[in-house]
Amino acid sequence: MQTFASLRFFNFRLWLAGGLVSNIGTWMQRVAQDWLVLTVLTHDSGTAVGIVTGLQFLPFLLISPYAGVIVDRFDSRKLLMVTQAAAGALGVGLGTLVLTDAVQLWHVYVFAFALGVVSAFDNPARQTFVTQLVAAPNLPNAVGLNSASFNAARLIGPGIAGVLIAAFDGTGWVFMINGLTFAATIVALLVMRISELIPHERVARRKGQVREGVKYVRRRADIVVIMIIVAVVSALGLNFQMTSALMARVEFDKGAGEYGILGSIMAIGSLAGALAAARRGRPRLRYIVGAAGLFGVSTGLMALAPSYGAYALLTIPAGFFGITLLTTCNAWVQTTTAPTMRGRVMSLYMMVLMGATPIGSPIVGWIGEAVGPRWAIGVGAIATIVVALAAAWWSKRYWNLELSYVMHRPFVRVAYGRTTSEAYAAQREDAKLKISEQQAENARGQG
Repeated sequence: MQTFASLRFFNFRLWLAGGLVSNIGTWMQRVAQDWLVLTVLTHDSGTAVGIVTGLQFLPFLLISPYAGVIVDRFDSRKLLMVTQAAAGALGVGLGTLVLTDAVQLWHVYVFAFALGVVSAFDNPARQTFVTQLVAAPNLPNAVGLNSASFNAARLIGPGIAGVLIAAFDGTGWVFMINGLTFAATIVALLVMRISELIPHERVARRKGQVREGVKYVRRRADIVVIMIIVAVVSALGLNFQMTSALMARVEFDKGAGEYGILGSIMAIGSLAGALAAARRGRPRLRYIVGAAGLFGVSTGLMALAPSYGAYALLTIPAGFFGITLLTTCNAWVQTTTAPTMRGRVMSLYMMVLMGATPIGSPIVGWIGEAVGPRWAIGVGAIATIVVALAAAWWSKRYWNLELSYVMHRPFVRVAYGRTTSEAYAAQREDAKLKISEQQAENARGQG
């Protein structure tokens, strides 16, 4: 598949452009928020940064299943307009507090939690909305390009934030600019060609819809394995927003500019990984298991980096394998889920991806403060390698897969017995059959 195949769809081009602008602002705010807490509101407290990060993702753990029901019921385009406007207002609000010198640590806690509530609805709506912008065969490519846009913003945003923090001697204007960038997404949604949107099958309101989503996932062993991998990696391995701040500030004695540059350098690898995923097209389990293991190795090397320069360079492979893992997981879940269940399943997936952070971030922050930043990264690296090995063992035992190496490129190949595609095809048909039976039972109950 061509890397940019999905760009032939007008509405997707608009979505990608608007999302790039707002994502740049989002990454700017992430850097500014951590720097504000770390250097202004506390004395280099990794625990406080961990709490802020945890509060921002806690709503995913609390309300994601219900957010998925809302996404399945309502027009995703209109829902996104509301969530984007709310996120912009929160950015401007926090910026106003900083610029007026009224901001306190508890304010940041409140705004982080409020933004998390908005994001808990915004993220599954974003994921499912992509399916309305491109034809089904182009969906894996669109997911990859969507991820590429996010990581292109990650490449640009932290560097801009570092420059602005240094230029204005503070973070206030960074928050204000982020608030304004959400207008780009809203405008893109407003000017889309409604006639070219692929109809989204909405689900009628009825009892037990959250339970239906949970049952669907439980019957899909492939999605369960993916969620376990993502939960461990998200909780302990994807805390670079915090661990890089600690490494830059404490271990290497660097300032805001150097911290921002770390995020941009990592985004080089992330962007390359996203574009590679877009080009591959069909998601495969072998990329998920292999990328998880190599991500753990890469972050382990980061923890051992002897200098700022070495650490910066090692963020590139970590970014590449991390985004390969997440993009492939995302594409797998989206493309193999029944359309009427997609909002609820994606919300559960996002609950695991984002909801694991409030559990892991405070722990990782405490480790960074009590033992040192290197161990904060090292713990995540060890946990990721362990879960990757466990997933490889489980896959070999139950799906007849084995991990092999050819020309130093890791991949998972089918050994003997049922092939991966046959196994998953059977699981998908079984899941669809059980959902159909449930729908028939509901219809009989209503009759």
